[in-house]
Amino acid sequence: MDQKQLQALVEQISIRVFGKPFRHTAFFNPRLRTTGGRYMLQTHNIELNKKHYDMYGEEELIAIIKHELCHYHLHLEGKGYRHRDRDFRELLQKVGAPRYCRPLIRNTKAPKTIYTYICTSCGLTYRRKRRINIDRYVCGRCRSKLKLS
Repeated sequence: MDQKQLQALVEQISIRVFGKPFRHTAFFNPRLRTTGGRYMLQTHNIELNKKHYDMYGEEELIAIIKHELCHYHLHLEGKGYRHRDRDFRELLQKVGAPRYCRPLIRNTKAPKTIYTYICTSCGLTYRRKRRINIDRYVCGRCRSKLKLS
């Protein structure tokens, strides 16, 4: 989906669901990471996360657009447009927009190596994510040398 198709989709949803025109710009913002979209108060533009469209499809994108249009129309009417406002929650319910978008599934990396150090005197074990210099550090209990196991 390109910029023109996205703009047309947002305008179409605004007229069909809200009965009001969308007179600003909607675009994909590649810098968005944790949110599905955001409504900009100063410019009245709507930014959307393309990763949600790629991962979940057009249905999820339409849900996010409805959510952002709730912010848009309420703000322009001078009503409560924030998540905590009653006007916002009621409009979300009325148009069937979700309060939150589905989370993105991130590529989880394999767990990093865990280093285990053992005290040569008292046998206390230390587990660390980072490697330490055993010539410089000693056991916290008895001050003896450590060895990497």
